[in-house]
Amino acid sequence: MEGFDPKTSFGYEMSQRYDDDPRGDEADAVEFLARLAGQQDALEFAVGTGRIALPLMRAGVRVDGIELSQDMVDRMREKPGGDQVHVTMGDMSHVTTGHTYGLVYLVFNTIGNLLTQEDQVRCFQNAASHLTEDGVFVIECRIPTEPSRPGHQYLDTEQVGLEHVDLGAGRYDPLTQVLDLNHIRISSGGIRLFPIRLRLAHPPEFDLMARIAGLRLRERRGGWNGEPYDAASWRHISVYERADSTVH
Repeated sequence: MEGFDPKTSFGYEMSQRYDDDPRGDEADAVEFLARLAGQQDALEFAVGTGRIALPLMRAGVRVDGIELSQDMVDRMREKPGGDQVHVTMGDMSHVTTGHTYGLVYLVFNTIGNLLTQEDQVRCFQNAASHLTEDGVFVIECRIPTEPSRPGHQYLDTEQVGLEHVDLGAGRYDPLTQVLDLNHIRISSGGIRLFPIRLRLAHPPEFDLMARIAGLRLRERRGGWNGEPYDAASWRHISVYERADSTVH
């Protein structure tokens, strides 16, 4: 996507509207993550506006964060309890907090914001370096469908409302596994574009990344409520532990 800079894609405008359309499963995600964290601290990669970190804190888990966008952190600071999350600014594939955690997590397809396989591997390695001996790394990501689209491109109708229509225009590069996607809102106020670029990967590739990082798959679910992961699943929630761990 010509001119797209992933480092600025979550700037001020995005931070102000990021929480406008909650997915609806945030409470289920928090319950799942709180259960894994137990009495230990947690670290969220790409903590953003605190959509998960803040309710997880209210559930009794102390949460730190790593975040690239100062605008997203500023938005979190405006929320009740937002000043209680210690945030280290920087790239989640490189930056360290200097602490270890019983839970490191990365949700909502955000690992795709790292646009090369090398950076995604480094993200797994960075997560592993932050884990306690019995800690786990959790990622949530959808199952890519774009590789099967005719011509590796598409135009989808995402939402039809009385006063607006949302479209999604995408083009997938099978060589880099990078998806260029532009969300288009057409309304009486005009046309607005919300571009994003993601590197897509299937669960087996993530499992190999985990192995490189000294981790192994503990369990994989199709949803936050423990739904089985199978051929019909549209996403996966994968829990990784240290490869030498004897604790379950």
